[in-house]
Amino acid sequence: MIKNLAHGTGRRKTATARVYLRQGKGEIVVNGKAISEFFPIEQQVTMIKEPLVVTDAADKYDILITVRGGGITGQAGACRHGISRALIELDETNRPTLKANGFLTRDSRMVERKKYGQKGARRKFQFSKR
Repeated sequence: MIKNLAHGTGRRKTATARVYLRQGKGEIVVNGKAISEFFPIEQQVTMIKEPLVVTDAADKYDILITVRGGGITGQAGACRHGISRALIELDETNRPTLKANGFLTRDSRMVERKKYGQKGARRKFQFSKR
């Protein structure tokens, strides 16, 4: 049986990622697929791996991620947040490094809701004087 060393929950917009750290050699699996297969854009893969690079843990752990909701960028942000939280649960000495890089702060920016009598959140219907 494979034992999880630590776990963390990450959120961004409407996406939620559950991250499990296991002893291994650096493989990252997202929803049953390899990370490069699930996230086709290299920039998102790099963004997810940032907490591991900063804490020198890139080759030490296998990571299993289950992510739901939101779009692909929100899911990538949620994965990064979750990995950061799991690394802290594993070793508290990682906190200052991750905090300095801003990986522990949940990005609270959300889509503004549409208001009644308007075309969108801020967009109005065209005004006609006559």
